[in-house]
Amino acid sequence: MTEPLGIAALLSGEGRSVLNLARSIRECELHAEIRVVIAHDASLAGVTRCRETGLDVRIVSEKDRDACSDAIDLILRDAGVELICLCGYLRRFRVGDLWRGKVLNIHPSLLPEFGGKGMYGRRVHQAVLDAGRGQTGCTVHWVDEEYDRGPIILQERCEVRENDDSETLAARVFELECSAYPRAIERITSKLRASASMCES
Repeated sequence: MTEPLGIAALLSGEGRSVLNLARSIRECELHAEIRVVIAHDASLAGVTRCRETGLDVRIVSEKDRDACSDAIDLILRDAGVELICLCGYLRRFRVGDLWRGKVLNIHPSLLPEFGGKGMYGRRVHQAVLDAGRGQTGCTVHWVDEEYDRGPIILQERCEVRENDDSETLAARVFELECSAYPRAIERITSKLRASASMCES
C-alpha cells in the first residue's frame, strides 16, 4: 500500500471544505492525509471545528504579505506537504517557484465565468442569478499568481432554478463541491503514484 498523499488545507471561514476532505479520507474515498490546516484568524469558526476533529491547525496572522507568505512556506515545508488545497481561503497565496503545480482551489462557479478578485461566496451565486444563467456549478483548478485563472482540472454542473436565491443556489453548488474536490485530488494522486512507479521501474 502506498503512503497517503500529504496535503495542507488553507481556510478563511467555516471550514466546511476542509471537513469534507477529512470525511472523504476517513471513508476511504481519498488516499490522503491532512497534515496541517492554516488559517489567518484564530476566531474563525473553521479553526474550532477543525481542531475538534483532531486536525493540526496553525494561525498565520502577520499583516505584512511577504512575512505571512514566508511563515506559511515554513509551516508547509515542515509538514512535508505534497499538495496544497485552498478551501475558501480569501487571501492571496504566494505560489512562486516553490509551490508551482502543487496548489489547488475550488471555486463556486463554472470558470472562467464569475471568477476573479472579490468573487467569492454568495457574491458569486448572486452574480450568476443576476446574469440569468440557466446553469452553474463548481470548478477545481490549479492555482497560479492570478485569481481563478489556473488550468481547470474538473467541473461539475447543476441547474439554476426559477425560485433560487443566493442561499439555495449556494447549497446546491456546495453539494457538488463535496464530491468534486476529493475526486480531483484523487485523480492527481493517481497520476503522482503512476509517475513515481515509472521512476522506480
